[in-house]
Amino acid sequence: MISSQPKIVAGIYEVCIGVLDPLAPLQYWEQFGYRIGQIGELPSETALQLYGVNSAVRSLRLYHQNADHGLIRLMVWEHPTNEGLGLDSMKVKGNRWATTMTADALTLWNHAEEAAAAGWPIRYIQPHWEVIYNKDRKSQPFTSDAIGVREMLLLQPLARQVLFQRFGYSLPHYGTIHEHARFKTSQFTHMGLVIQDDSKTSLKFYEDVLGLLRVRDDVETSYESSPAGRQIFDLEPGEHFLVTAFDEPRSSTTDLQAARSGRLYIIRFPESIPLRDRHTQAQPGSLGMSLYTYRVQGLQAMCDRIQTSPATQLTAIIPNEFNEPSFSFTAPDGYFWTLVGGEG
Repeated sequence: MISSQPKIVAGIYEVCIGVLDPLAPLQYWEQFGYRIGQIGELPSETALQLYGVNSAVRSLRLYHQNADHGLIRLMVWEHPTNEGLGLDSMKVKGNRWATTMTADALTLWNHAEEAAAAGWPIRYIQPHWEVIYNKDRKSQPFTSDAIGVREMLLLQPLARQVLFQRFGYSLPHYGTIHEHARFKTSQFTHMGLVIQDDSKTSLKFYEDVLGLLRVRDDVETSYESSPAGRQIFDLEPGEHFLVTAFDEPRSSTTDLQAARSGRLYIIRFPESIPLRDRHTQAQPGSLGMSLYTYRVQGLQAMCDRIQTSPATQLTAIIPNEFNEPSFSFTAPDGYFWTLVGGEG
């Protein structure tokens, strides 16, 4: 039964990827365990109403095992607006990327090196060791467990990915590996945004309006403290950023084992660091990763809440490509979102 109160059903529902032809992207994502679930389309008039793009669009929703979040929507635009973020730096406003858990980071690294050797357009870093939780814990090499992750970056023209492999711990609700996929990967476990907002006022929208749970706040990553963060975000000596993470309401701020994937990571650089603004290359109509969606119970109630918030460019609720009630808006931090009605 749909609640009278707006409620996020699960974590980030879809990562939407603009493409010219779905065949090669579909084949690529199949190696990560995704499969076609739904196909739909919109004429240019309706796409303009919902996405602000005067182009017909045909979309393929890709599922991953039984996951209710972390899905992919390939959006085949008849007339794309731009080339998207491509291989651009992760240190830009408007950046989007999606993170996946793997059981075999080394194989992915091998494929990245082979692609580079073959002249493919690709940027990547080797899997770096990173301690995510209990950073102050002291361990004895070779006689106690090494608890952390190997984390790597993989940028291609239509895919901006971070991949990690866990060692020494597990989180039961945070990603499920597809054992038969070539790369032994989960659905997307978390997605990211880059902003600059020293006052942190734009963060309140995700908590107060969308109803997400702020599970981490102001966690600092610096050039000196994190080799992985340094390389992924092109940090210079002395630079740092702060991480705030938002989960769906079923997650927990105190019980790590209750953490749920579908997390939204917001990377906040100090306003003193000059960053290029690439929001235009990361919104519907762009090629590559250009939109995130949430699936919401009480869609009209949520639309009403957003109408009275600092969000802008709010659209009416209309059917999307899959005949699901949907609406779009631009959040106070400048990112374009679409919310989809659904029970979950």
